[in-house]
Amino acid sequence: MPPSPRKSIKERELFSLFSSLPCCSWLKVVLCSHMRNLWMVLMALTVLCVAIQILGVVWQSRNDKMLSEKLLNVQFTIKIQRTLPTEQRDWVRLRSSHAPVVEEEMRSQEEGALKQRAKGKQKVAEHQHGRDEPGVERRVQEHHQHLKLSYTVNKVKDSRKEARGKVSAVNAALPKVTLGDDELHLGVPGSVVLQLGHPSIKVVSTLPYKPPELLSTNQLKSRNSLAPLGTNSVVAVVINEVKSEVASATCRPKNHIVFLKTHKTASSTILNILYRYGDSRNLTFALPLNKHSQLFYPFFFASHFVEGVRSRSVKEFHIMCNHMRFRPPEVRKVMPQDTFYFSILKNPVAMMESIFIYYKSIPAFHKARSLDDFLDNGWRGYNTSLPNNHYARNILTFDFGFDNNVATETPGDLETRGAKAIGAIEQDFHLILISEYFDESMILLKRALCWSLDDVVSFKLNSRSERTRHMLSPHTADKIRAWNALDWQLYLHFNITFWRRVDATVGREEMRREVTRLQERRAELAKTCLKDGGAVDPSQVKDAGLKPFQYGAAIIQGYNLNPGLVGPTKTHCQNLVTPELQYTDTLYTKQFPELAARQRQAAKLVASQRQPSSVKVNPNKAAMTGPVRVREARHSRTARSGHRNPHAQKQNDLPSSALSKITAARSDRNMP
Repeated sequence: MPPSPRKSIKERELFSLFSSLPCCSWLKVVLCSHMRNLWMVLMALTVLCVAIQILGVVWQSRNDKMLSEKLLNVQFTIKIQRTLPTEQRDWVRLRSSHAPVVEEEMRSQEEGALKQRAKGKQKVAEHQHGRDEPGVERRVQEHHQHLKLSYTVNKVKDSRKEARGKVSAVNAALPKVTLGDDELHLGVPGSVVLQLGHPSIKVVSTLPYKPPELLSTNQLKSRNSLAPLGTNSVVAVVINEVKSEVASATCRPKNHIVFLKTHKTASSTILNILYRYGDSRNLTFALPLNKHSQLFYPFFFASHFVEGVRSRSVKEFHIMCNHMRFRPPEVRKVMPQDTFYFSILKNPVAMMESIFIYYKSIPAFHKARSLDDFLDNGWRGYNTSLPNNHYARNILTFDFGFDNNVATETPGDLETRGAKAIGAIEQDFHLILISEYFDESMILLKRALCWSLDDVVSFKLNSRSERTRHMLSPHTADKIRAWNALDWQLYLHFNITFWRRVDATVGREEMRREVTRLQERRAELAKTCLKDGGAVDPSQVKDAGLKPFQYGAAIIQGYNLNPGLVGPTKTHCQNLVTPELQYTDTLYTKQFPELAARQRQAAKLVASQRQPSSVKVNPNKAAMTGPVRVREARHSRTARSGHRNPHAQKQNDLPSSALSKITAARSDRNMP
C-alpha cells in the first residue's frame, strides 16, 4: 500500500477514537452549538482583562520609581516674611523646638501630675475616714506634698499654655501651603528662603533687595570692609552650620572652568589662582597658540587660537583663562559642556583712571594731557578704526563680545544695547564677581567651585604703586560714567546681583567670618613667604624671574621672597608671586615641551641674526625673562605704529592662515 493512503487510514482511526470519548463528544457539542460565538467572546475578554491588569502593574511600578526620584529632588522652601524684631527672636527661640514633641511632652507630664494629685487626694481621704491615723506630723507632710503637686500641675499648665501660644503664633504666620514645581512653599517670619533639596541645602533670599550705596572713587581707595549689614539676615544664622556641612559633604570641586579675563579689574590675581590650582593638579590649560600671552585679543575668539586644538594633541581642556574677546560658540568647541563660566567687573570710574595711565600710548590717549582733557576734548578725535582704541571706551562691554561704541545722545539705543548685553551675560556666565569686593568675591568663587580656602588665597598681582594713582573729582567721575555708559550699566546690574547672591548663598554674617579667615590666612602666608611683608617697586625686586611687566606710565609692583625657603614651601610661595607672563610661559613649557624647545631655538637664532655683538644691551632689558621681553617688543611696535595702517598690528600678531579667517569672522552676538 502507498505511504499516503496508509497515513490517512491511521488519522481516520485516531479521529474516530477521540470522537468516541464522552468528554470529546461534549466539547464538540458545545463548540458546535449556537452558543459557540458567546464562548469565544468570553475567552477574548478574559485574555484582554489579564493583559490590562499586567499593563497596570507595570505602569504602577514605573510611577512609583518616578515618584521616588521626584521626592529626592523636592525642595522644601520656607519663604520668610519681614516681621518685627520681637517676632524674629521668638522664631529663633522656637526654631529648635519641635512643637508636636513639646506639646506631647507637656501632655504626658500633666497626666503624670494629675495621677499623682489624685493619688494624694485618695490618701488624704483615707486619712480623714480613719483608715490610717499617722499623726499630726504625717498629715503636715501630706499637706506639703499636696501643695507641691498643685504647684507642679500649675507650672505644667502654664508651660503648655505658653508653648501652645507660640505654636499658634507660628501657625498664624503660615497662612498658605502650596506645592509648586518641585517646591513646597511655607510662609514663616524672617528674611531668607531655606531650600532643602538633593543633594545639597541652599539658602535663597526672596525679599526685595536694597543694594549697598555705591562708593565714590575716593572711597574705593580706602575701602577695607564689607558693605553695611542689613537687618534681614537673622534666620540665615539658624541654618548656616547645617548648610555648610551638607554642602561640604555633597559638593564636588569643579575642574572645567572658563574665566573671562577683563582688563584692569584684578583679573591677573584671579589668573594666578587658576594657574596654581590647575598646576598643582596637573590640569590642562587652553593656552594661546605659539606661546602668545593672549588668545589673539582683540580679535573675536576662535577655537584654533588654542594650542593643541588644530593638531588634536590635547584630548581635554580643563581651564581657559587668558585674555580674549568672548565668543560663546567658539569657546564651547574647546571646553566641555559642564564648564563653569565666570568673570569680574570693576567700577568704570576707577577702571578708566587705571586704563588711561596704563595705555597712555594708544592713539586715543596719545595727545591728551590728562584724563579730564580727553573727556572734554580728546573724544572729538576718537577714531574707532585705529588699533587699540577700544581700550578707551566701554572696555568691559568690548571684552564680553559686544560693540563698545554707542551714541550717548540716544537713550533708547543705550538702554536697548545695555539690556541685550546684560541678558546675554546672565545666560552665558554662572557668576560675575566685583573687584571692589575682592575678598567677598573669592568666598563666592570658593563656594561655587567647591574649593578650599587655600585654593583662593592670593597676593595682589599686576597692581600699581600708589604714586601713579590719581584722585578723581566727582565731576570727572560723572563724565566717565557718561562716556562709558554701557560699562556703567553692566556694573550697576551685576553689583546688585552680586549682593543678592551673597545673601542667598552665604549670608552677611557668615560672609564676614569667612572673609576674616581668608585675610588671616593671607597674612600668615605673607609672613611666611614675603621678605618685605608686601609688594615693592619693580626696581627693588631681586629675582629677575619675578619682575612684573612694565608698560605705560604705571609702576607695577612685585615681591621678594624670604631667604631660606626650601621644598614645597618655596614652590608654593614662588607660585603665589609669579607674574602672569612668566607663569604662562612655565605652563606652556610644561604642557608642550617639544614645541617650547623648538620656539626657544628659533628665538635664539633670530636674536643672534638681528643683534650685532657690538651693540650694547640695556641691563634692565637683559634681566627680563623671555616672555616679558617679547611682550615689551609687541607693545613698543604698537606705540610706534601711531596712526598708521590699522591692520598693521593685526598682521604682526596673527599668522597669515589665521588672519584670513578671523578678519572675515563676525561675532553672532555683536550688536548692530
